[in-house]
Formats: sequence, C-alpha cells, structure tokens
Amino acid sequence: MSYRLFAVTAPGLEPYTAAELAALGITPLPPVSMSGPGEVKEESGGLEFEASTTDLFRANLMLRTANRIIYRLGEFSAVSFPELRKKAARLPWETVLRPGQPVALRVTCHKSKMYHSGGVAERVAGAISDRLGKLCPVEKFNENASPLPQLIIVRFNHDVCTISADTSGELLHRRGYRLETAKAPLRETLAAGLLIASGWDGSSPLLDPFCGSGTIAIEAALMARRIAPGKNRRFAFMDWPDFDEKKWKHVLSRAASLEIRSHAPIFASDRDAGAIQMAQNNAKRAGVLDTIQFDCRAVSAIEAPSKPGWVVTNPPYGVRVSPDRDLRDLYARLGDVLRANCPEWNTGILCNSDILIGQTKIRSLEKVRLINGGLPVTLYCGKV
Repeated sequence: MSYRLFAVTAPGLEPYTAAELAALGITPLPPVSMSGPGEVKEESGGLEFEASTTDLFRANLMLRTANRIIYRLGEFSAVSFPELRKKAARLPWETVLRPGQPVALRVTCHKSKMYHSGGVAERVAGAISDRLGKLCPVEKFNENASPLPQLIIVRFNHDVCTISADTSGELLHRRGYRLETAKAPLRETLAAGLLIASGWDGSSPLLDPFCGSGTIAIEAALMARRIAPGKNRRFAFMDWPDFDEKKWKHVLSRAASLEIRSHAPIFASDRDAGAIQMAQNNAKRAGVLDTIQFDCRAVSAIEAPSKPGWVVTNPPYGVRVSPDRDLRDLYARLGDVLRANCPEWNTGILCNSDILIGQTKIRSLEKVRLINGGLPVTLYCGKV
C-alpha cells in the first residue's frame, strides 16, 4: 500500500528532517501552498512524502527530529456540514480504524465557511460511523493515557478540508528513556536537531558542559551507535486493522543490525549533582551509559581531550532557568574556558540572546532559528 505522509517537525528543523528522510532513501515532495488566491505562503512545520508500508514503519522508528508522522487520508472542498459529512464518509477509514474504536479529533479552521471546530468534529465522527457501520466514540487525546485513542487531525483552510490519521501515537520525542528531568529539559527531537545542525560527525569528541538531565549527550550516543530512537516504544499504526507484524519485526531486525559499538568520546557535565544522577539514570535506560562520561563539575572546571571536536550545549539564558540572574558573566566565563581548553573546537550553543552569545567572543559562523518550548531561540554555530 502507498501512503501520503507528513512528518511534523518543530519550526526550523525541516531541513534536518529532510536530510534524515534522504538518508532513508525517501524524497520529500515539493511544499504545497496552503493559502488562497494571491497568497504564496507555504505550509511549514514539516515535510510531505510518499511512502510504502515499510517506509511508514522506518520513518517512525528512525527519524530523530520529527514530532509525529501523519497519514493524509484525503482532501476535498466543503462549504456545508452535510457536504463535509458526505465527503468525509468516502475516506478509507477502515484502513486505520476498527468499527467502534475510539478516536480523538483535533480540528483547526482558517478562512473557511466551516469555522466552528466543534461542529466539524461532530460531522467527521458521524462520517466515520457512517463508513464503518458503528457509532464512533470520541475521546480527548491525552498522551499519558493508555491505551491512546486514534488521533484524527482535521484542517480547514480556504474551504479545503484535509483529514489525516496520526501514525505515531505519543509524540516521537518520547523515546522512553527520559523518566527523570532537570530544569527546563530539551525535547529529544530538538536535542537531535542541535547535533545535526551543528555539523557533528558522530565520531569526533563531543562535550556538553550544561548537560542537565543528559538529553544532548544521550541523543549523541544514540546517533553515534546508530541506535533507532524508536526501538523501545509503541506506535499508533500497530493498532490499525491491517498492521503487518511480520513486516514490522523485519524492519526492527534490520535497524538492530545497523547498530555499532561507537568510540566517539562523549563528555557531559553539570555543577548540579542531582542532575548528573538523573542523566546517568536516563542514559542507562537508553542503553548508552557506557558511551558517555558524566562528571559533576562547574563549567570553569571542564576538561576535554586534545583532539578537536564539538561543544553542543544549552546553557541557561534567563527565561525558564535563572530568570532573575545576570548571565553575562556566565557566558563570558564559558568563552574563556573554551578558548583555554577547547581551541579549534566547533560550537553549537542554544540561546535566545545575541548579547549573551556576544559575551563568549566566539565568532558565529551560522545562526539556526528554532523554537524551544514555544520560545524563539537560536543555535549559534561557531568555532573557538
């Protein structure tokens, strides 16, 4: 079976998700305009691609920077509730739902005659019932619930309705290892994006001197050892009526065969002993504790091997951590320490302030605009 899929990403990560897809042998489709006549704005926050069942499995299992993968069930125009229900009932709901299976409906309406999201959700639920011949229970989507209802995403834009089924279940950043978190943790997908965007090659030394609960270091270890990020979790497609378990096990086995014993030196440190303990516990759950050297030490005491590598880190920048603290001295000290201990190293520092980064006196070669927890931030890629 062929699927039209959309990999949802955090804004700014699209090029890196595209590179990941390319590495899997999947070519994203050209962006589609989502605006009306005279407007040229394209859909952002992800990439569309055609895929086989095997590719659907691989995308969920292997992509490190995507939030979820959704299956485009269909697209049509509608300007009334009866028209919406009639056309939605023609979609192949039996491929993703069993009769009477609970669903969660997420509806957005933009510049359309169909502007009442509750009314749209009611008609789509009715259309599912019409198609499958049994009442469709509607539940709220809570990622902490078990089992999860099948998430259906309905989008109206300029009277065009796009209906998609989530293939992932829980968001893909939930790898299953991070059960303990320090202050303001990075999502795993963003941490992986930072590593890819920084240009880290997966074999050179890597240092995170503000490691918190260890997400950057753990994602680096998973990348270096070629461990599939989704190997220890469940996906929504496993509950679909036509789920091919034999094919899924083959995909899992193939991914496991690609794993290696990495010799990439990965160093993670933090001045908070509690954070280091959390990071070690998380790394153990991820199966990479022996790949990372964790140390409890202040940034001024960091040590690094003589061979140049990468510093990829997420220091506090005064929003979610240390909001009342002047952090200029911290960034100046970071710059001094890196010049003393990491000459010629590449850097990828996540921050929301040119002023703070300026205190490091590290020349920025590239700025990658991203979103972290709803806050616009920048990955400053440079060289010591």
